[in-house]
Amino acid sequence: MRRRSPGFLLALPAWAWLLVFFIAPVGMVVWFSFGYKPSIFATQATDRLSFDRYAEVLDPAFFATFLNTLWVGVAGTVLCFLIGLPVAYWMAVKAPPSRRGLLVALVMVPFWTNFLVRTIGWQVILSPDGWLSSALQVIGFEPLAILNTRGAVLLGVVYNYLPLMILPLFVAFDRVNGPLREASKDLGAGKWATFFRVTLPLAQPGVIAGVLLVFIPLMGDYITATVLGGAKGNMVGQLVASQFQTAQNWALGSAMAVVLIFVILLSAAVGAGIVWLVSWPFRARNRLVIGPAATATTAPAASASIREEVGA
Repeated sequence: MRRRSPGFLLALPAWAWLLVFFIAPVGMVVWFSFGYKPSIFATQATDRLSFDRYAEVLDPAFFATFLNTLWVGVAGTVLCFLIGLPVAYWMAVKAPPSRRGLLVALVMVPFWTNFLVRTIGWQVILSPDGWLSSALQVIGFEPLAILNTRGAVLLGVVYNYLPLMILPLFVAFDRVNGPLREASKDLGAGKWATFFRVTLPLAQPGVIAGVLLVFIPLMGDYITATVLGGAKGNMVGQLVASQFQTAQNWALGSAMAVVLIFVILLSAAVGAGIVWLVSWPFRARNRLVIGPAATATTAPAASASIREEVGA
């Protein structure tokens, strides 16, 4: 009889991938962050370890860039969620099933073009000498002055990362069982109550996936900030890239990258905590007990009742 392969052998390629392409590079970055730049012609040295590079990162000039990056990351993720939520819901629930494949393909159309080319396209559109500015001046408006501002960066990141929010939300809404929504309406719940108390809680995994898919790469994005933000749209990704490519100071660039990773993890933890606290009243309200009431006086009898939690 043929023996089945142990489970860890099946996961071995995935662990090898993580070790070679994630854990090892991140470990090297952390190691370099404790080093220093020995001379103008050398990039890094680790024969003398210290926290000096982290002290430089926490300098007020760099710290302001971290705050700006966090603001753009949070605002961009929230805007992507607010725009992507109704679009994904309409695609998964309201659109005819025969056209959903076409709609998903249309959402993916921007990915058929290079990320940098798409961003430069927005630079052309938002230029004070561009066609949009000229058209606005024809109808009496002032020339566009949004390029090289934080608003232009926010517009660019929302455009670039919106499909990453729509796709997981679409999958989550598509998997929500339609009879559950119909049962909610039959029991007297309106459209909004059904959406917020049945559909959205069941689509929670898609919401979490969409938020993470948008927020994490957005925080490290430096192309959008470089092309659309100029000096007023600095993000940490630009600083890290400039330290590695221009200043050749790998120690300081590594320290910035480590702090950025820490900020992303801390922001994700804080966001998860806020979502848990906000959704707690809804989860408590959705707890449904079927059978005799579980009171203190009837505790032994209540233990035999059937208890079912919906959306908990």
